[in-house]
Order: sequence, then structure tokens, then C-alpha cells
Amino acid sequence: MYDYKYEPHRIIFMIDNKSFFASCEALRLGLNPMTTCLAVISRQEGGNWGSGLIMAASPLAKKKYGLHNVMRARDLPSKREAPDLMLVDPHMNLYIKRSMQVLDIFRKYAADEDIHMYSIDEGMIDMTKSWRLFGDDPYYVARKMQKDIHDTLGLYTTCGIGENPILAKLAMDNSAKHKKSMIAFWHYIDVPDTIWNIPKLEDVWGINTRTANHLRRIGINNMYDLAHTDPAILKREFGVIGEQLFAESWGVDRSIISHKYHPKAKSYGNSQVLQRDYFDQRQIEIVIREIGEQVAARIRAHNLRTGCVNLFIGYAYGEIDYGDHRGGFSVQQKITPSNVSHDLVQILLYLFRKNWQGQAVRCIGVNYSKLSPDYSLQLNILEDPDLQLKRYKLDHVVDQVRKKYGFSALVKASSLMRGATAIQRSNLVGGHNGGNAYE
Repeated sequence: MYDYKYEPHRIIFMIDNKSFFASCEALRLGLNPMTTCLAVISRQEGGNWGSGLIMAASPLAKKKYGLHNVMRARDLPSKREAPDLMLVDPHMNLYIKRSMQVLDIFRKYAADEDIHMYSIDEGMIDMTKSWRLFGDDPYYVARKMQKDIHDTLGLYTTCGIGENPILAKLAMDNSAKHKKSMIAFWHYIDVPDTIWNIPKLEDVWGINTRTANHLRRIGINNMYDLAHTDPAILKREFGVIGEQLFAESWGVDRSIISHKYHPKAKSYGNSQVLQRDYFDQRQIEIVIREIGEQVAARIRAHNLRTGCVNLFIGYAYGEIDYGDHRGGFSVQQKITPSNVSHDLVQILLYLFRKNWQGQAVRCIGVNYSKLSPDYSLQLNILEDPDLQLKRYKLDHVVDQVRKKYGFSALVKASSLMRGATAIQRSNLVGGHNGGNAYE
């Protein structure tokens, strides 16, 4: 279906830090990441292990006790069954620091525009223009990079090499992780022996359980079937995603890493999954206000104002069940451009009260879009002009104090009430314990 001579022939490295969080914790404790039985657990409300989730497990813990990410801590084997299993709290600042150090090592081998950090523990590098500076073979250069990262940081890495990004990603996920060298190189010519032989659809990047089940319902059970299905059928069933799935089954990816995507419209937002179900309207509104003010501070920091306010409310499981969704509502309202916290929060509370009917809430999200430069202040003729100016100035003073002394240096009294989350979350990174980057 594809003539590979017309496809891009590049040298792409996809590098993954093996069991990254768990490896960072093992090294922090002075242990070998590959021989230590360790799990990183994010504790939930109350601070006990049992209600937490496993964020990462070391390779030995996965192999020995069958641990896996997002497994509930209460499902762990007992201390008697796993006496050598160590449970540790996350230190997100440490992981961010290590990720930045890995990025600095990538920069020794390629230009910034040829590097794309896919996630905190995975990076994609276009080595087409630079690999010859470091060796006679891409495989050798990948080995050199692995050694550089290990000698500098102690981390072990797997590397998939491909003639385009998708081949590199699939080579890393499905082959490199199972090799002693932890390196695999997939070419277009190898597609029948590599991609088409991947046993499970879910093992392929971009195919989740729902997509895999949909494919099976139309008679596609593996990647070989997918590659030999009429593309028109896939487009009819999945739209443009169907075309992408067909191209992936043939190992085709025409994206160039240095051609960065820049969204036409930008927005700022934040969402929070609550640690328990919220039933009380006042407590729910406290969290809405906290998130609304937090996002307002973000747009002020970029000297912007918003012309559209969006509120998302997700209900607790069992309230309204739409298949895999928990139910809820997402509503928005266009407004006169503003970045004043008081005004934005009032809009959010109005949207909430208009649409909420007493359901238990477990997720809250706020998004501000239709952004424009903050070069003027539109006054409301129905309110005292001096009061509006005071609110505008107060927000900027609060921002300056928090920037210098931290968020918790200045908080509203309502953030000390039951149900409030702002103070607690101010010490978190990505929703987890930040810890010390220098531990």
C-alpha cells in the first residue's frame, strides 16, 4: 500500500528511562535500580499506604511480585509475602531535576530543535544530521548515549531506533525492552517481521483498549489484519484516526521532529481529582474558587486576560453512568475580557449553581480561553469604579507576594476551611509530593 522509497528515511532515537521514578528512588537511597525491589506509592487522604496508587515499580518488583503502575497499594503482597519490597513516597522535584539532566545529555548529541521530550521519562531525538559525529553506526551511538546517561546519573535506558518516529517508538516498546542490550533498530523493510508480529493490539502505541475492542468487532485481531484492511473501512469506522492506524500498521510516519506544532488558539486551565466525594455545596464552591483564582494568576503572569470561562464538573462514580464515563457537565460563557479573580470566580460560581443538581462531585476543572493582551481595564458601569480598580491592584499585589514568599504566605480564610485543597496542593508537584530535588 505504501512505496517506502517515497517515505522519510531518517535516524530517530526513542529513549526511555527504565522504571524512571523507581530508579530515581533507588539511586537516592544508594541502591542499584535493577536489583532493588521497590515501589513508589502516592498516598491518598489520611496519609496511609492502603489507599494509595503505585506510581512506579522497579524491574525486579514487577518480575518478582507482578506489580504494575496504577495498581492499588491495598493489593500489594503482605510484608510476610514480600519481605524485601520497599515502599517509598514520591519526590517529584527530584524526578524533574533528573529529567532535565537527561535532556542536557541529549543536547550533547543533537540540536534543541531535533529533540522532543515525549514525557518526563521519554525523549525522541532526530539524529539524522548528527549521529556520524559520534560513531560509525547508529547502534553504536545509541550505546554510547546509554553509557553516558548511566555513568552520569546511574539511570538505565532503553533505546528504539527507527527510520521515523513511529518505528522508533514501536521498536523501543516492543523489542528494546526485552533485549539484553536494551536497543532495537526497526527499518521499513522489517515491517512484516516486526509490526505485523506484535501479538496484541493493545501493545501498539496509540491503540487503547476501547480502540482495540472496536477493531476486533470489525474482524481486525492483530496488526497484520489491520495492515490488510481496506483503508476506506477504517476511515468509515474511526474517521481520520482510522487513516493513522492504517499508516502505523505499515510503519509510516511523515512527521519531522524539528517541525514543531504551534496551536492557533491558546488557553490556560487546571483540573483536580478530589480525594473524596464532595456533597456539600459550600465545600465544592471553595475548591472552584481556589482553582479559578489559581488559573487567573497564571494568565496574569503572562500579562493576558480571558474572554471565555469554562467550568468542568465530574460526578462521582455511580451518580450518572455513561459507559466508561462518570458523568458531569462542561459549560462555558463568553465574557468581557478580564483577569480579575473576583469577576472570574463569580462567573464560575454562576455556571456551577445553574447546572449542578446536588450530585456528588469528584472532579473540578477550570479553563480560560480567547486570551488577549492585558493592556486596559474595562469597567462595569453597574459597580463602583474605585472598587473595581482596587480588586485589579489587589490581585497583582497578591501575585507578587506569593511569587516571592510562596503560595501559602498569603491565603484567604476560606482556604483554611474543611474541603479546601489549595494549601495542601501548593506543596505538590503534578498532584504528588514534591520532595527535595537534592535528596
